Amino acid sequence: MTDNRLPAEHLSPLATLVDGVLAGVGYEMAAATDAINDAVPGYGGLFDPATTPSELRRALESLLASGLARPSAPEPTSDTLILYVDGSSRGNPGPAGAGAVIMDAAGEELARLGRPVGSKTGNNTAEYIALQLGLSELLVRYEPRRLEVRIDSMTVIRDVWGGDDPTEPGVKTYSEAVTAALSSI
Repeated sequence: MTDNRLPAEHLSPLATLVDGVLAGVGYEMAAATDAINDAVPGYGGLFDPATTPSELRRALESLLASGLARPSAPEPTSDTLILYVDGSSRGNPGPAGAGAVIMDAAGEELARLGRPVGSKTGNNTAEYIALQLGLSELLVRYEPRRLEVRIDSMTVIRDVWGGDDPTEPGVKTYSEAVTAALSSI
């Protein structure tokens, strides 16, 4: 497993294990879901309503101990990539998640990424983390000449591209990481 997890807000013990599996497969949702489902015993595995949290925890710990590999990155058809990102929080603050999809200019999906963000996290923080997730993984896999970022958070847009200082408490680390990633493209 790789040891280059992206930073997160406070996660539950189970979410921390899931995030470890996600990091081990480059935050690829399909690869993580398949690996976890295969590791959970019984018919239906991860998706069986009878699967207990302790069975899931043991399966996740076993996966982390066995080592995980990133799936190979498909080749884009152009040197322009499109990054869709979104973060959300139930309750704001509350349990939050972040997702990103990397596509090439022809509309081919190259990666579908996701991760838990925190158990008591605000929506804007989740949006920043989604952008950081997408940019981090995009730069590990590709060297785009041009990048289009599609995000619906006006707060993040103003902070990152509008020159405003971050207005959300606690997002400075994420904002700096995003700015550094964008400057390398």
